[in-house]
Amino acid sequence: MSAQPVIAGDDLRGVMACFATGVVVVTASGTDGPVGMAVNSFVSVSLDPPLVLFCAAHTSTTWPAIQAAGHFCANVLSADQEELARQFARRGDRFAGVPHTSGTTGAPVLGDVHAHVECTIVDTYEAGDHTLVLGRVLELAADAEAAPLLFYRSAYRLF
Repeated sequence: MSAQPVIAGDDLRGVMACFATGVVVVTASGTDGPVGMAVNSFVSVSLDPPLVLFCAAHTSTTWPAIQAAGHFCANVLSADQEELARQFARRGDRFAGVPHTSGTTGAPVLGDVHAHVECTIVDTYEAGDHTLVLGRVLELAADAEAAPLLFYRSAYRLF
């Protein structure tokens, strides 16, 4: 059996930065109010049944509250919501001044997002320094006229 190559984290980060991703804020209704965090690892997994997946770092202080809620809303940000992405990537009151409504699951649906996908958590998988979160889609909607906010080469970009 041949030895596996050792890939440095910075090398992987540099190469993966060449892959443009959408920017998503995952929200839930926590026991002490709404919680949310910015993620750029969000993907459709299955059409039947409808499943999506996002990744939460083991160091996340928000993920335990989302996990405890048992549901989430993936809010796909619009091109003009870069500051909102930054707000949900920082510590502190992430919902300060952020308009939102309560979705089907009770999770916050942020105002003026490009799309939102509401889910119940059906499973989690430990993978390296992250938890993969699999959600069953219950409700979704999109603004087909809006452009998405993208993350590419370690910076926010417009489509």
